[in-house]
Amino acid sequence: MIWQHKVQEQRNLHAHLDTYKMLCAGKKSYFAAAVCIITVTSMLTVSYLRLQRLSHQPKVIQEGRRCRGKIANSTITALKGNKTFIISPYFDDRESKVTRLIGIVHHDDVKQLYCWFCCQPKGKIYVSKAKIDVHSDRFGFPYGAADIVCLEPENCDPTHVSVHQFPHGNIDQLPRFEIKNRKAENFSVDFTVCISAMFGNYNNVLQFIQSMEMYKILGVQKVVIYKNNCSHLMEKVLKFYIEEGTVEIIPWPINSHLRVSSKWHFMQDGMHIGYYGQITALNDCIYRNMERSKFVVLNDADEIILPLKHPDWKTMMNSLQEQNPGTSVFLFENHIFPETVSSHTFNISSWNAVPGVNILQHVYREPDRKDVINPRKMIVDPRKVIQTSVHSVLHAYGNSVNVPMDVALIYHCRKALQRDLPRKSLIRDTTLWRYNSSLIMNVNKVLSQTML
Repeated sequence: MIWQHKVQEQRNLHAHLDTYKMLCAGKKSYFAAAVCIITVTSMLTVSYLRLQRLSHQPKVIQEGRRCRGKIANSTITALKGNKTFIISPYFDDRESKVTRLIGIVHHDDVKQLYCWFCCQPKGKIYVSKAKIDVHSDRFGFPYGAADIVCLEPENCDPTHVSVHQFPHGNIDQLPRFEIKNRKAENFSVDFTVCISAMFGNYNNVLQFIQSMEMYKILGVQKVVIYKNNCSHLMEKVLKFYIEEGTVEIIPWPINSHLRVSSKWHFMQDGMHIGYYGQITALNDCIYRNMERSKFVVLNDADEIILPLKHPDWKTMMNSLQEQNPGTSVFLFENHIFPETVSSHTFNISSWNAVPGVNILQHVYREPDRKDVINPRKMIVDPRKVIQTSVHSVLHAYGNSVNVPMDVALIYHCRKALQRDLPRKSLIRDTTLWRYNSSLIMNVNKVLSQTML
């Protein structure tokens, strides 16, 4: 049936060319000729788009089969003989009925992929040509985050999908991926924080605990961490938060598959992908939490969005949404609080043995730099996001808004960017101290229960 449609569309193309000859041949005026060319070009474009759409329609290639193939259970699955890595597929019906696979591909070498859907109980196997959309923010690296999007069969709601570089072969040899988000759910949480990626034998234990407790004070119920590696002590802390129900760990062994850089931009050093595949992880986190979290917060473990006019994120976001109807992405300005400049206040002796930074002692922020725009991090409505980068959303439904600094800012305690600034040039900002009593009490509880 699909083949018949394609033949008909090709006939239509020839008919349009004949129409061009009839309409435009012998036209004397430039205006008439221009009208003819525009009209026929439009007709050809429509026919071409129809042909393209038909080429991506699912086709039945086998019937009466059981769905086989090994279920993929790794976070990152390499496709054999193809420079493609699958993270996870997600059902997406916001525009049409598709399976959207979050993956990593070589931007130049991966030209063609196919989704194989097995539909029970009749055992029909459909093959659908994928649209491969490599995200624009690769920053020069050969591998980048990609959406691999396939139209689903109209009369089937497949539970699993396989991906192959050919539209023919043996499905039994392909890994099968469970399609998530098939069923719409009620939100189980208001705020989920996505942290990607934890790497480099991460051991900033005290600051991590303080950030986690600040997130909870501000209204977070879930923190998703894409973990490559961390210290033994950090593992102990993560275990506590997992058992508490706050943290969900997504294993992120990306360096088992690719040469990863700890930098965000390509340095001509043979690395495959930047910053441990951070952008891929952030996109996966948005889709993973699309049906279960009202908002998703994209920031690092050393960053806290501090409200200045509201006690917590819920009241802040209610206010921001009222003021900005139709907005789905809220961007907050990043401000550096150098860990090298300390206050003697809140020098808590029982914390001194715990590795990491005590953020309560760092309340001096760097001033804005002339002609330098401060980067931003985001709180988003995940159901409105199509693709995200680190500091902005690439494609979304709805508007983006920059949240004014008098409403909230990102407290980012890290190494100084303006290293030569004297202390007197820094700005004393004690907004964090508004939460000091709750924060100290909660951190002490965690340190006690983890026996740190």
